[in-house]
Amino acid sequence: MGPLLDELHNQFFTRPPVPTADFSGKTIIVTGANVGLGKEAVKHFVKLHAAKVIIAVRSTSKGEAAKAEIERDSKVATNVIDVWPLDYSNYASCKQFAAKVATLDRVDAVVLNAGITTEKFELFEDNESQVTVNVISTVLLALLVLPALRTSAANNRGTTPIISIVGSGVHAYTKFPERKEPRILAACNDPKKARMSDRYQVTKLMSLFAVRSMAEKTANAKPYVIINTVNPGLCYTDLTRSLTGSTGNAMKVMRAAMAWSAEEGSRTLVHATTVGPESHGVFISGSKIPNNGQSKFVTSPEGISTQKKVWAEISEKLEKIQPGITTEL
Repeated sequence: MGPLLDELHNQFFTRPPVPTADFSGKTIIVTGANVGLGKEAVKHFVKLHAAKVIIAVRSTSKGEAAKAEIERDSKVATNVIDVWPLDYSNYASCKQFAAKVATLDRVDAVVLNAGITTEKFELFEDNESQVTVNVISTVLLALLVLPALRTSAANNRGTTPIISIVGSGVHAYTKFPERKEPRILAACNDPKKARMSDRYQVTKLMSLFAVRSMAEKTANAKPYVIINTVNPGLCYTDLTRSLTGSTGNAMKVMRAAMAWSAEEGSRTLVHATTVGPESHGVFISGSKIPNNGQSKFVTSPEGISTQKKVWAEISEKLEKIQPGITTEL
């Protein structure tokens, strides 16, 4: 089946299995965890006996409210969940967060879940907002925390930490015309060329290319850290709350027809932190490996060429934000 049929089959005829893995003694980080998929994933992690779960949120007050709700509903001790500030729209915030991660005794999994979709063109830092949040800051965080995960693996024999980036099946629904421009990021930053109805899809394709590139470059690194990307499917969350007009109406119809609950979708995030080396660089969809629902374009000759171009631009950008960061790969 193609990506669209894969997605429809998953949504209508399957449900992700309820996670049963044991996270005893482990430290898990989930970004964007005060609502939706992130919050539901945290509920699973604490029920599965994680020793520490860090909720990374832009609003600490909302994070504390989510922590209180989870503690009440899950009957978990008040010292299991911590709330840390993190704003993907601000590179300094990402650096501060990663510096704090480096102080942890161990880090077993980082779920980079935070993301946005919007029809409004605006700049965060010096890129279009969705590019900044869904691509640049996400990859920046992955590379900034990578040393901490490697240290954790070295200090805790028999463990293989995981960085899992939340992707989307909609990466397969864009023709990504920006790839033909001399500079992709510059094209995305041009309000005259911006196709905002397609921008979220574009950022998720760029994110997938970044995951594949990072995985390729870390395949033989020691200590080993798994990097994968997970598609949680179409779920009832607040992600699309800003969409209006025909796009917003279409999303409402699709969600009414086939969306999973946030809890059901969150199971895929938890699953992505339990898989092995076979998931390295893989697009996991419907809790299935390998590459269920991945666009055929990704591994086509043109897709491979586009991935190299995307990664070169992302790397250049990251080096300006944090000189030397790509040497961690």
